[in-house]
Amino acid sequence: MPKDFSALSGFSRRDGALYCEELNLRELAQRFGTPLYVYSHQALKTALENWMRGIAGTNHRVFYAMKANSNLALLKFFHDSGTGFDIVSRGELQRALMAGAKGNDIVYSGVGKSREDIRAALRADIGCFNVESIPELDRINEVALEEKRMAPVSVRVNPDVDAKTHPYISTGLKNNKFGVSYDQTVALYQRAATLPGIRISGIDMHIGSQITELEPFVHAADKIFDIVDALAQNGIMLDHLDFGGGLGVRYTDETPPSAETLVKAVSRKAAERGFADLPIYFEPGRSLVARAGILLTTVEYLKPTEAKNFMIVDAAMNDMVRPTLYQAQMPLVNCTQRDAANLWDVVGPVCETGDFLARSIELAAQPGDVLAMTGAGAYGMSMASNYNSRGRAAEVLVSGSPAAAKRSKISWLWKTRFLRTHLFNKQFFDVHFP
Repeated sequence: MPKDFSALSGFSRRDGALYCEELNLRELAQRFGTPLYVYSHQALKTALENWMRGIAGTNHRVFYAMKANSNLALLKFFHDSGTGFDIVSRGELQRALMAGAKGNDIVYSGVGKSREDIRAALRADIGCFNVESIPELDRINEVALEEKRMAPVSVRVNPDVDAKTHPYISTGLKNNKFGVSYDQTVALYQRAATLPGIRISGIDMHIGSQITELEPFVHAADKIFDIVDALAQNGIMLDHLDFGGGLGVRYTDETPPSAETLVKAVSRKAAERGFADLPIYFEPGRSLVARAGILLTTVEYLKPTEAKNFMIVDAAMNDMVRPTLYQAQMPLVNCTQRDAANLWDVVGPVCETGDFLARSIELAAQPGDVLAMTGAGAYGMSMASNYNSRGRAAEVLVSGSPAAAKRSKISWLWKTRFLRTHLFNKQFFDVHFP
């Protein structure tokens, strides 16, 4: 990651200081305190435009996988921009509806849907359930009959394809908990066709997250089209293919394909297999929000020791767990440009040896400096907790110039003293929580 932020849309370094669009990040930290998540409207727009160019002129659709970041201001942006939502819980269903989504804009994934989850989704008239097991299919049928509704379903297929990513976020191998075994899929569809509360809609797959190569996507698509062929031979016709998400982003030196490249590669494969007219759903999460967000944290102490140099900051693993959980390398840069860098382990205040944001990172900083962790828009705040009874970070969405920002309204609603959200935008949007 270039230290001048030049590769991040919406962020830049000017005269030694870091900016989000037209706002100085250190000044934002002083205004709202740290830890602080900052999102760029322009960066969100740039990321989404890449996907929209890919589906232009087709009947394909983009559904934002909101588990990556369920901030309501971001959801409102995606809804207003024409995306649907991929959800994995009843809470996410509530948030999608609050952001303005209609039922047909929502697909429901996840392996553990409860009866009340299913009931709420049916009453919201969602577009599709992505079914992950025979017992789940039977449960959806039962609840649909109780509700006197027909449940639209896709079966999530486990294609046994190696996504070549971290094992915790690889979801398409046969030893993963997700999806229906590839060899059992046709039989499950045949069973679904006999159930009175079920309407077969599509077929679904998702092979993992932070995938940086095109080949696993294309390989998995080819296998899924084999099943679509087999279903057609059994008289089962589908109205869409749900291709899932998983496209990676650049954190340090990764070189993932663009969203537009991925969409066109899958579309070509569909055309080759005779399914050019079949709508394809894409469910990006990380690739839409990761690089649109940063985490600001203040340096509290410098603690050189004989074995290591520790830089102690006010953000911790409860604010950003990815380095601890996934061994993720998250770049950190100083909002104030300084010389004389040393190697540091950047650690937080939580009472765990695993509480670190970066290890052996070259950085020049002093106590009181504000650091920016880049690529923090995905699986940062959405995975945050109150561990050690620590308050959660605030979130700020920046859009436009300083003059516009001064005229804009800042809205925040406290759910508890540990949960704050700020919207910092030209257009006022009340932020509420379910």
